Amino acid sequence: MNTDFLSFNLRHELVQAITDLGYVEATPIQSEMIPLMMTGVDVIGQAQTGTGKTAAFSLPILHNLKTGNRAPKVLIMAPTRELALQVAEAIQNFGKEMHVRVASVYGGAPYNRQINELRRGVDIVVGTPGRMIDLIDKGVLDLSEIASVVLDEADEMLSMGFVEDIERILSETPSDRQTALFSATMPTPIRRLADKYMHSPQSVTIAKEMVTVETIEQVYYLVNENEKSAVLSRLFEVEPITSALIFVRTRAGTGELASELSNRGFPSEALNGDLNQDARERTLNRFKGGQVKVLVATDVAARGLDIDDISHVFNFDLPDDHEVYVHRIGRTGRAGRKGVAISLATPYERRRIRDIERFARIKLRQGVVPTKEEILSKRENELVNQLNVWMSRGRCKTERTIVERMVENGADPLEVAAIALKMARSEEKQRPIADVNPVPEFDENRKMGRGMRQGAGGRRDGGDRKYGGSGAGSSRGASSPAAAPKYREERPHFANKNHEGFPGAKFGGKSHESGMVRLNISIGRAHGIRPSDVVGAIAYHADIPGNSIGKIFIEDQHTLVDVPENLVEQVLSKKGKYTIRKQNFTVEKAK
Repeated sequence: MNTDFLSFNLRHELVQAITDLGYVEATPIQSEMIPLMMTGVDVIGQAQTGTGKTAAFSLPILHNLKTGNRAPKVLIMAPTRELALQVAEAIQNFGKEMHVRVASVYGGAPYNRQINELRRGVDIVVGTPGRMIDLIDKGVLDLSEIASVVLDEADEMLSMGFVEDIERILSETPSDRQTALFSATMPTPIRRLADKYMHSPQSVTIAKEMVTVETIEQVYYLVNENEKSAVLSRLFEVEPITSALIFVRTRAGTGELASELSNRGFPSEALNGDLNQDARERTLNRFKGGQVKVLVATDVAARGLDIDDISHVFNFDLPDDHEVYVHRIGRTGRAGRKGVAISLATPYERRRIRDIERFARIKLRQGVVPTKEEILSKRENELVNQLNVWMSRGRCKTERTIVERMVENGADPLEVAAIALKMARSEEKQRPIADVNPVPEFDENRKMGRGMRQGAGGRRDGGDRKYGGSGAGSSRGASSPAAAPKYREERPHFANKNHEGFPGAKFGGKSHESGMVRLNISIGRAHGIRPSDVVGAIAYHADIPGNSIGKIFIEDQHTLVDVPENLVEQVLSKKGKYTIRKQNFTVEKAK
């Protein structure tokens, strides 16, 4: 049951701010967490993304905040730059009447601005653990007066390899601080962290969101990996789309897909962490206002997107977390409307589809990719329907006069009509129907080539997956401390026989994803490394967002990893710094 915000007896500055923001009723996590945190106790909140966690911890922290001095009083850790910026902005909005000073610190940005801001004095610091450690080591982030610490999306920080950083930061804050931990899942390492650093924490658990089957039609299509955009454009031809939200795994992928769809005749815009707040708001306003009908986004960038009339949600890349799937498709089929959720899956991802079905207790219908003939037929039918509508209206007197004059001058009326239709169909020429090849059979039960082994729970997986982490076969945050990173594709695709998993296959030195560059790491499977190790080490040492890292292919003696082209030099510049569990390794461009 939701609660009126006025019932919390928050300080009047906060009441004014949330009133101005249009907040009236609190969500379940807010209703339970706000009064609890206002008492100063340690808390653990288990709820998925999109349930209002930011306000749940921000409002009580601001209510209890005692400003003054230069040293910060509150420390909020987040897994990514995007989330850190969102949290910082939300706190600024909530605390505007209090004139609260908030600093956001994260990797991938120059140190000078962040250092100067901290030296001038702040009340609240929001940021990623890696950059916080750097600023502590530089002597500019003072933790001596910290009264409250928040770990936001703790399971995600765990999967990105931030546990050691988090433990060090917590150990350097005052022992009498209030600690709030928020996590969608509670794997064993998170529980150990809570046991070690929290004092008799009070727990609040919000039930997982389940799929509303009655209002959402759920379909999946088996596709070849390199033909996803071609299949997507064919679906756009036949689906009655009024507005569509497409989810991809990486920021680079959003821009690439939006550009490709626009070139195919379906104007689209990207929503990702590279947009500043003004650009993000302009994009969202165009989408809400109907000027833009197709939005391509990452999960992180789509947080806070609350629109009731999205007709279609597309999973261009399947999420690794089943709960993320549920949350994604929940953005359609709202307010009693019908919605459609379409997922594109490669042959080896069949098992992941079945895992989603088991988790959500639903059955996804397998669709058949529209043929060229079906698309051409639909175009013709739509044209005929439009003609019939205009003929019934009788509003073409001027045009009829032109045709009559041409016929009087000897023109063939059928030829005039045919040419007029051809001119009317000129827009279709901007939408060529891309070729789609048959999807090869993929026997999940047959023995794989080198590098494949029986995975957890009976799953056959790549040899680089030595744990039952997220992806096919288990949900994110399984009890293993090496839970898989949420945003990476950690297994090779099996769209053709040039990929690993087939005898004699090798990966090339060039990334197949536009905007990404393939790097070579000097250690591999024989050294016991996992995808989460690779992500954590590169993200931390190179000071880049972990969710920007692309595909990872772990071989026996080396590893290939894709990173965005604009971050390559930053990654390569950290020579001599890279380690995984005390093993030094080098990073260079793959050959």
